[in-house]
Amino acid sequence: MRDSTSKVADITNAVHLCIDMQNIFAPGGLWATPWMERVLPTIAAIASRYQARTIFTRFITPQGPEDRPGQWQSYFHRWREATRRHLPLSALELVPALGRFVPPAVVIDKPAYSAFSNPGLATLLVEKHVGAVVITGAETDVCVLSTVLSAVDLGFRVVIVEDALCSSSDVGHDALMTMYRTRFHGQVDLVTAEELAEFWRA
Repeated sequence: MRDSTSKVADITNAVHLCIDMQNIFAPGGLWATPWMERVLPTIAAIASRYQARTIFTRFITPQGPEDRPGQWQSYFHRWREATRRHLPLSALELVPALGRFVPPAVVIDKPAYSAFSNPGLATLLVEKHVGAVVITGAETDVCVLSTVLSAVDLGFRVVIVEDALCSSSDVGHDALMTMYRTRFHGQVDLVTAEELAEFWRA
């Protein structure tokens, strides 16, 4: 929990950026994330409340390993079954509980961990005069981490909904929560979903 003396300023000019809540990470998926079912109702409630301000990202794997640069080729040789030559396209779709919010929510596809690996996202946020990104999704210590650091680098205020994240690693999740509190407290706020509704009025 946050220190009782810490303050969270009201959240304005924000979007809800939900990271990679896709079938491939759902139970039964190739990269199943055990926590997803637990946090999905919370994320769905946030998306429902802020439908027109929600952006979902999807991690889109390559057709084959040769379609990615450098070390990504080694990664997808290891995970060849995750390439689109072998993976059902339905695995890359949003989980149904969230896909129903599109539209008005929008979807941004990305080739790498960070949501900002698709340059169109930053362009969209600038065009919408967005100053803050409210982040939920998967996984805390991979794609969420990469997105958070990119957002910080680009100057956005980052608000992480700590009970709306999921990971395959308890250790990785806990380590990241500690890092955000101790190293990024000037640029990253942690809130619960209940607090989000208080600080960001629909």
